[in-house]
Amino acid sequence: MDRPLAGLVVIDLTRALAGPFGTMALADLGADVIKIEPSPAGEMIRKWGPFDRDTSVYYLSANRNKRSFGLDFRTEKGLALLKELALKADIVVENFKVGTMEAMGLGYEGLSKENPKIIMASISGFGSDGPAKNSPGFDQIAQGYSGLMSVTGDQNSGATRVGVPIGDLTAGLWMTVGVLSAVVERQRTNLGQHVQTSLLSSLLSLLSVQGQRYLSLDEVPQPMGNAHPVIFPYGSFMAADGLMNLAPATTAMWEKVCDLLGLTSFVTDPRFVTNADRVLHRELLQEEFDRALSKKTRAQWTELMLSNGIPAGPINSVADSLNDPQVQAMEMVESINYPRLGDIRHAALPVNMQSVPRGHTVYSPAPDFGQHSVDVLRELGWPDDQINELIATNVIFQQA
Repeated sequence: MDRPLAGLVVIDLTRALAGPFGTMALADLGADVIKIEPSPAGEMIRKWGPFDRDTSVYYLSANRNKRSFGLDFRTEKGLALLKELALKADIVVENFKVGTMEAMGLGYEGLSKENPKIIMASISGFGSDGPAKNSPGFDQIAQGYSGLMSVTGDQNSGATRVGVPIGDLTAGLWMTVGVLSAVVERQRTNLGQHVQTSLLSSLLSLLSVQGQRYLSLDEVPQPMGNAHPVIFPYGSFMAADGLMNLAPATTAMWEKVCDLLGLTSFVTDPRFVTNADRVLHRELLQEEFDRALSKKTRAQWTELMLSNGIPAGPINSVADSLNDPQVQAMEMVESINYPRLGDIRHAALPVNMQSVPRGHTVYSPAPDFGQHSVDVLRELGWPDDQINELIATNVIFQQA
């Protein structure tokens, strides 16, 4: 069965994480993603650790299901070849510094004159306009700039970055949403367009109620640690053997959890009648909940809470999570064989649909540098003698 994006050709000029993560989603959904890597060394992320037998696991995390084309596009012939590849593709994705594509003669305005159906997607750090447009796009800088760090952490730690490069990942996903929207619109208009997003705009979109609190009420949110900013009890609490999460978010759940913890008097206590009251007295309630929960382990409380309709769960390590029976039942970890590495596990595409069967979203290993250069040119009709000349003159690189 063809995957949803089968037949779409994507030229992927992106590096590091935001772009590669987004183009990996397109590849998971069936697009032919051709990863253009600068010759002679390949994308810089290949040199980022940690390593599994000289292979970067950072690279593995964002490049499965793609093909690799090694190209020295700093040469005249290489740049001309890159333009040819771009013009014959459906989609071109790039995350160079603002203005770089135009300087290379590959800007959207120029390409669209020769191929009006082309879709270009650009990811930058801070957008293509404004005083910060030329600032380098690094995730941690964008996290701080966006305000997201200011609501992460607690009063003791102060502003704290999210434990994954959330700006990169979110920008990649918004790029994917924009590209798919442009593909749908092209079916109606027969025209492509330029899709743009940035780490900053993507992170601003994640501020959610924290952003709306300021926009509507002029409230400046502060870091709350594991506590919910506007609901209590909802957060992390200390059981006998460590932290666990509870989320009794409704009045009925509040009353039930008080009963389970032996705190029934709290239900009628005028200090705690409404959620707003409970938020006002969250420090007192936190102490009382921790004291009550200290009588059983996290596993015991989780079983008891869930059996009584109270949302609860452990705070897993990454190892705990990826080996959890629920995660295994969802088939969110898939294995595929690499010629040099053997079976490698990947976090699967988190979308289930008939044309993307669960357990089969990872269908091709992350490619070696220059693994598919010759294949791509042959598909475009290049004769072998011309391909061999490009290899001999180091315009392209083909893995031996």
